Amino acid sequence: MSVATAGGSRSYNFKIVLLGEGCVGKTSLVLRYVEDKFNDRHITTLQASFLTKRVNLNGKRVNLAIWDTAGQERFHALGPIYYRESHGAILVYDITDEDSFQKVKNWVRELRRMLGDDICLIIAGNKTDLERERHVSLEEAETYAREVGALHFLTSAKLNQGVEELFLELTRRMLQTALTNDQQRINSLTRGGSTATRNLQIVDDQVASSSGKSSCCSS
Repeated sequence: MSVATAGGSRSYNFKIVLLGEGCVGKTSLVLRYVEDKFNDRHITTLQASFLTKRVNLNGKRVNLAIWDTAGQERFHALGPIYYRESHGAILVYDITDEDSFQKVKNWVRELRRMLGDDICLIIAGNKTDLERERHVSLEEAETYAREVGALHFLTSAKLNQGVEELFLELTRRMLQTALTNDQQRINSLTRGGSTATRNLQIVDDQVASSSGKSSCCSS
């Protein structure tokens, strides 16, 4: 996370990456959120695309850099190029496709291995407009999300359901993590400053004591 200062106010910059199989609707989710658009025709993402969104959350200005990655298997090896230094990840699966949900588990393992617990994870069950064709149990998905420390959302880019809420909650979590880290750094500096002050006082006391002894001996 980087913090920019403009005109005396701070803005937070976060990187978000979307991961998941091809055809699960990653691009549709991003376009719905950033531009409020939906295209019925499937849009194939080649390698990755990049969009930005500015939001104001609890009085904090936040700039989101959203990376939409290709889902085809042949692009899997490129994943680390796009998700490194990410603050948040949205792992998308199609509720009508069990295999796409299983692939999400692979991405979670990889992200945790590469980035640890610092990255905020959201698992999105997309295409709820096709609820009658569901093949992934909601209970199974939510249980798994809890196990890996992620949140689970149901979304439909087509119906514009759950999309705004998903990005809002992810942004809130990333911001909270950033603020917590900022406070920890401040506390660390404060403790360091207090220690330095105490050490300086000890040195001053020792010098004063030594000066006193020297004066006594010479009298």
